[in-house]
Amino acid sequence: MTTTRHTLTTTRQPPVQDAVELHGVRKVHGADGRRVTALDGISIAFPRGTFTAIMGPSGSGKSTLLQCAAGLEHPTDGRIVLGGVDIGRQNERERTEFRRDHVGFVFQAFNLVESLTAARNVELPFRFAGRRVGREQVANALSAVGLADRAGHRPSELSGGQQQRVALARALVTRPDVLFADEPTGALDTVTSREVLRMMRMLVDREGQTTLMVTHDPVAAAVADVVVFLKDGRIADRMPLGRHADGSDATAIATRMARLEA
Repeated sequence: MTTTRHTLTTTRQPPVQDAVELHGVRKVHGADGRRVTALDGISIAFPRGTFTAIMGPSGSGKSTLLQCAAGLEHPTDGRIVLGGVDIGRQNERERTEFRRDHVGFVFQAFNLVESLTAARNVELPFRFAGRRVGREQVANALSAVGLADRAGHRPSELSGGQQQRVALARALVTRPDVLFADEPTGALDTVTSREVLRMMRMLVDREGQTTLMVTHDPVAAAVADVVVFLKDGRIADRMPLGRHADGSDATAIATRMARLEA
């Protein structure tokens, strides 16, 4: 498939070096004798224009890290800076408005509205915010994920991979500082998964889209620039990648995961 590059443009303030910063972040669930520490003093920065995969055993804190970094959950302690803004200083309304403009989300479930066309689904972030969006902006978002010719199709008329790419376009239409992806290929078959991962990689390389992706799949993680491994709510390892075509990165990632799970 040949994809024409379309740049998603918007007015932004001068960029800061890191898209997301976590400073001593702790997240404790429960109370009294049932307290569970999901994140235990994590400090890490994610540079702009990079693709980071987050992996770890079940219960290691992967999804909690993603949700705290995106401002969906409040840390028990610590500070989170997103797009140069300390989101802990914002009230709930301010955080909600900030997420609309600066954060994109993609999940395992596509979460598309079945009665709406692809273009209408992409418009939803603006509709929820009570704002108008130009047709060109929606068209550019769909073109960026290779679906310029599918704007008028409903989800039932699209393949699983195409539906996830509509979800990507919806997440990217506001040109967010960070795209947060939680198991984005978990519901897809192997071939379709690779298609979506190639698209996510292209968006980083061509559009400079900072991306944080939680995944359990070493093959998915191998498209990233770096893999951060968590265990017991702490950073256990960090692995820069060369994205080798022979699959050796995925094998090395799987080996490190096996050590953490042992």
